[in-house]
Amino acid sequence: MKKTLLATAVIGALGASAAAQAATVYDEDGTKVDLYGRIALGVAGGGPEYNDAGAKIDNDVEFVDVFSRLGFRLSQEITSDLTAFGRLEWRFRADERRTGEAFRETRQSYLGITSQQYGTFQGGNFDSFYNQFVSLPFDVYVDQGLYFAGHPKQSRGDSIGYYTPDLEGFTVFLQGKHYSERGLVDETNPELGFVRETTDQGNVTAAQGGVRYAQGPVTVGLGFVDDVVRGGGNGEMMYGLIGSYDFTDQFSARLGYEGRENSNDVVGVDETRGGGYDTVGVGGTFTTGPWAFNLDYYNIERDDAETSRAWSTGAYYNVSSNFDVFVEVADADAPRISRNDSFGDTIDSLTDDVYWLTGARYFF
Repeated sequence: MKKTLLATAVIGALGASAAAQAATVYDEDGTKVDLYGRIALGVAGGGPEYNDAGAKIDNDVEFVDVFSRLGFRLSQEITSDLTAFGRLEWRFRADERRTGEAFRETRQSYLGITSQQYGTFQGGNFDSFYNQFVSLPFDVYVDQGLYFAGHPKQSRGDSIGYYTPDLEGFTVFLQGKHYSERGLVDETNPELGFVRETTDQGNVTAAQGGVRYAQGPVTVGLGFVDDVVRGGGNGEMMYGLIGSYDFTDQFSARLGYEGRENSNDVVGVDETRGGGYDTVGVGGTFTTGPWAFNLDYYNIERDDAETSRAWSTGAYYNVSSNFDVFVEVADADAPRISRNDSFGDTIDSLTDDVYWLTGARYFF
């Protein structure tokens, strides 16, 4: 009961209420179509004044879109235990910047089949199962603040996955994403105009999997991700052990670890991929009435760079069941990666600026 009450409060305050607010536009003979979305606008400012290369960037205050989206959820009952489903979701620009792009990103587009007895199988473009079953307790911020692997991690398009039904609190999951080079040119011939488009990695499949236990006030997820180079990783295996505990109906604490080894793959003269790190995070959520508050702290030790001590905090207020306002502050404390610039240690201090965001969202 504690978990249900706290989850309901956090969902309403943090904006994961699309499912609850969805409008059913068709429901007949076991076929159902739900329309959902949100319009989110805000004002952001702060953050780093210099990028990793030492170039100055503009971090002035700006009116921004805050991940507005529109989507459909589809389902059809095949039997009393078997249901086919699909989901389609776009992001769109809600502010004045690049409004000509309209629906600028297909964020979700997948289909599948689910059974209470046998589990769920799906394929297409969807959020990482690692995020859904392991790092989710820390994924509570509207924008910046999650320093464990998030929903795009070795996922989205060309992915398939399976997870079991609830087995006395346990859920086992497995997912794979395929990176293809089909149709790309793999050689260079100036006379014929060929230009190499393939990579050194070629066709790659990135696997991820693990197990989550969720029973009563306890949630614990243990998972791995084959963090392949094609998907932005360093070619090493990433592991995570993350959990949360609901102390009361109003307060939940979370603790987690995530890490991967340094890569020794040589990519240039005397240059390796590196990328090893160990991240420990601790945080909590407190709710009272229409209010919710988050506070999180991370220690990120990198094998080939400086240690970061990042923190994030946020306050959220439900004006109504469909409308909320929020403010978030985050300091990533990111180290200077480039060590060849002429600014010396000055860059380290200038990039340690706090990012802030405030705004409002309407869900439908």
